[in-house]
Amino acid sequence: MVMEEGCQTPRSPEAKVGMQVEDLWDIQEPQLSPTEKLNACFENIPVSDFPPAPSNQVIEIKSDATLAEAVKLLSQHKILGAPVVDVDAPEDASWIDRYIGIVEFAGIVVWILHQSEKMEGTAAFDFDSLITGAENILSPALAAAVNGVSSPRFRSMHPESPTATCGNFFETLTSSDLYKNTTVRDISGSFRWAPFLALQKSNSFLTMLLLLSKYKMKSVPVVDLGEYKIANIITQSAVIHMLEECAGLHWFESWGSKKLFELGLPLMKPNNVIQVAEDEPVLQAFKLMRQNGVGGIPVVESGGRRAIGNISIRDIQFLLIAPEIYRDYRSITAKNFLTSVRKYQGEHEKNSLFLSDMVTCRRNNSLKEVIMKLDSKKIHRIYVVDDMGNLEGVITLRDIISKLVHEPRGYFGDFFDGVLPLPANSRV
Repeated sequence: MVMEEGCQTPRSPEAKVGMQVEDLWDIQEPQLSPTEKLNACFENIPVSDFPPAPSNQVIEIKSDATLAEAVKLLSQHKILGAPVVDVDAPEDASWIDRYIGIVEFAGIVVWILHQSEKMEGTAAFDFDSLITGAENILSPALAAAVNGVSSPRFRSMHPESPTATCGNFFETLTSSDLYKNTTVRDISGSFRWAPFLALQKSNSFLTMLLLLSKYKMKSVPVVDLGEYKIANIITQSAVIHMLEECAGLHWFESWGSKKLFELGLPLMKPNNVIQVAEDEPVLQAFKLMRQNGVGGIPVVESGGRRAIGNISIRDIQFLLIAPEIYRDYRSITAKNFLTSVRKYQGEHEKNSLFLSDMVTCRRNNSLKEVIMKLDSKKIHRIYVVDDMGNLEGVITLRDIISKLVHEPRGYFGDFFDGVLPLPANSRV
């Protein structure tokens, strides 16, 4: 429960938002359906009411920061991405001129995969060319490594390819001048929005929820036009926490108490779940994420459907920050990756990074129970399994929101008129 018994004061800013919904719920027209009521409620709450991050500070990365520095900063703050500030922008620049985009682990994955492509295409890969040929490798293909937007169609990785069998690839890559000298600005060249799609403080919660669900944004920046900067970044995890803090309220319980199967969840059939076998190269997992536009995939036993782990897009950090743990591997398979990272975390518990947990549920769990699990682990993906641990589907925050609100006809109007055409050299 979000409130003490007999007390009407919310215990958290998130619970306060839930109370706003509760108050608005009671005054909606009785003939409206529950979804229509929630649509109306969230439409009447501005995103400026969404609580800021705990640190009350938006993490930003300078455009001249190296990839190594960006990875370290994202890892330290346990975030998927951060806005990139143009170091050459004047102090009084508007927000659209102040930022050049958002750098994410998803974009860095594309950059890494491009390096592996070069390696796969060379019979005998020369690591010296990787170290000394930075100016030649920074090709238009690197421009795809931005904002989780591009979807390059990579060749299927064969288990015997050089990248799959070379255990020291990442140690060599991260010690190279290329990795040390490539800047965030170097890999940012194609954005679907200029520099990214953002909300103003007056926009509604409904708009924010739809952008995170139907329009597949990983996070939603909220800009302060008067301050010329980003005032808040609303993440998927923050929305899940907000929903968790609403437990006990009438509007939440009437929706969250329903079983997953009653809501038609999971939406995806078991055979359509993107997955990687335990003996496949770990880079194949990241390729599949990029090709299918998903943030994580399950690792399953070879020849079966039993899930043994989860790899998230953010887990690429373990290949970049602690590459020495794979030095002795002939093949960095998905299973080897999970085993090595867990061992590494056990040995560095105090300063441990975050390996995405494999969190599961059953079809007869309630949506409320799922939200509680997601919030406790600070993730936004849960796998549905049967009694034998076999995969039956996956549920993400997007699926949850789709059962909470819907997009009214013509709702966004000219909202997306700022969309710019992608550069000709973009691999999307």
